Amino acid sequence: ESISVLNDALSQIESQGNVSMNSTSSGSVASSSVDTASIVGRELATNVYKYTHLEPILYALGVGMSTKDPDHLKFLFEGSEEFCCLPSFGVIPAQTSMFHGVPSLPGLNIDLAKMLHGEQYLELYKPLPTSGQLTSVSTVADILDKGSGAVLLIDVHTYCGKDLVCYNQFSLFFVGAGGFGGKRTSEKAKVTVNPPKRPPDAVISDVTTADQAALYRLSGDWNPLHVDPSFAALGGFKKPILHGLCSFGFAARNVLKQFANNDVNRFKAIKVRFAKPVFPGQTLQTEMWKEGNRIHFQTKVKETGEVAIAGGYVDIVPALDKPSAREPLKTAGLQSDLVFEEIGRRVKEIGNELVKKVNAIFQWDITKDGKTAMQWS
Repeated sequence: ESISVLNDALSQIESQGNVSMNSTSSGSVASSSVDTASIVGRELATNVYKYTHLEPILYALGVGMSTKDPDHLKFLFEGSEEFCCLPSFGVIPAQTSMFHGVPSLPGLNIDLAKMLHGEQYLELYKPLPTSGQLTSVSTVADILDKGSGAVLLIDVHTYCGKDLVCYNQFSLFFVGAGGFGGKRTSEKAKVTVNPPKRPPDAVISDVTTADQAALYRLSGDWNPLHVDPSFAALGGFKKPILHGLCSFGFAARNVLKQFANNDVNRFKAIKVRFAKPVFPGQTLQTEMWKEGNRIHFQTKVKETGEVAIAGGYVDIVPALDKPSAREPLKTAGLQSDLVFEEIGRRVKEIGNELVKKVNAIFQWDITKDGKTAMQWS
């Protein structure tokens, strides 16, 4: 996750075709006869992630949530009536599955020490369970030849039982593994989108703590780059850097609060590109632009003005009214009126418990004489 190395590599792809690495890293040269057909679509691993309420709470603390904010309590207290997982917690069960099998891909000399996390996409199909067992299946979506390195697109589908809960796409850059004559782009890649060229609609600043990375790593990312000064120095950093997915979590929760009122049911997807490193103790400034149901954002390091997360966006589900009858287009002679009045009364009595149990939206179109006379949802 040495982001500066990634930037250097990408900037030299066109001009030089290769990048020299720090002498502390061993060589990683790709074969000139990589059989991409045998790699693409290859299943890497199936991983089972078992957890209790402790893990979602620890994750929420790791991405800066605090009991100082009353809105955060439902993510931090298992006794809350609204206790739930942050949507970005979906990367946690997926990341373990992703690494299994990568070093043994045929024809590629993969060195995990030279792996750079370039981009991340996460899509939620339903709110994440607050405890239980999730099964993640990782596959190679595509492999790209960037000259100085190879990019692996890893798709991870995560299930709760037979139900698909979320989907991740990790974009991983392996320095020194390119040059095998493969394609440079892929239609399978989830792409970033530049923000609108106008002032942001909202800006939220978060001061990270000196121990932010030490806390976040307890969610399962044990890379010593984020806690050991000696290891960070080998990567060319003056001190340990913050996990990219930690900054990702800060941004995700800010968008969720600002534009979805912390309603996890409205969080659909998020995409980011990791552009610059962040050091624990620095201030993350999330700048957000609303364009319909898509919230564009970027994260800057306030102290330096550098963009740490670029081209980001969150897709949100439009807010829905509570179950109620809409104004009818025609009101005379509808025998269904009494039925839906009774349904509305019962739904109102049961309230939030029914919403959580069903987790779906139903709409009835009532027709009369072949035309819509009423809609009820």
